[in-house]
Amino acid sequence: MPEKAYFTAKHDHGRCIDDAVRAAARLCQQSGERLTPLRRRVLELVWESHRPVGAYELLQRLQEEKGKAAPPTIYRALTFLQEQGLVHRIESLNAYVGCDHPEDSHRAHFLICHDCGEAAEIRDRDFAKALGRVGRRAGFMVDRETVELQGLCPRCQN
Repeated sequence: MPEKAYFTAKHDHGRCIDDAVRAAARLCQQSGERLTPLRRRVLELVWESHRPVGAYELLQRLQEEKGKAAPPTIYRALTFLQEQGLVHRIESLNAYVGCDHPEDSHRAHFLICHDCGEAAEIRDRDFAKALGRVGRRAGFMVDRETVELQGLCPRCQN
């Protein structure tokens, strides 16, 4: 299920950022990869909210902080973070969100609120298995999955 706390006013984004950075450091250490200061900062910027953020918005924020930064810099950092399972790309928005369980290899599915813009990852193994079964029954080998449900989150429904 999605993390319902994303859709509440009491949610602590600072804790999300800290948790994400700790998980990233731990996973990078285990895999022998480097969480460079730039990669870490991009991860923090992605996690500042649960709204999907585009690469050019990240680039602008980084330029405001550090001066010079070019698009390839952001795209390389985002590619690394995706490869490590630390962020997901939301295809329909061409934007990125943080993954709150990067230690579990998985395909990402999302609930996206078209009012407030927040996105919550669907964490439902039965749902993921059902999607796999549909492909197998059709004799189709799935190599990429995009499931993005758009609507109104509980907060925006009120």
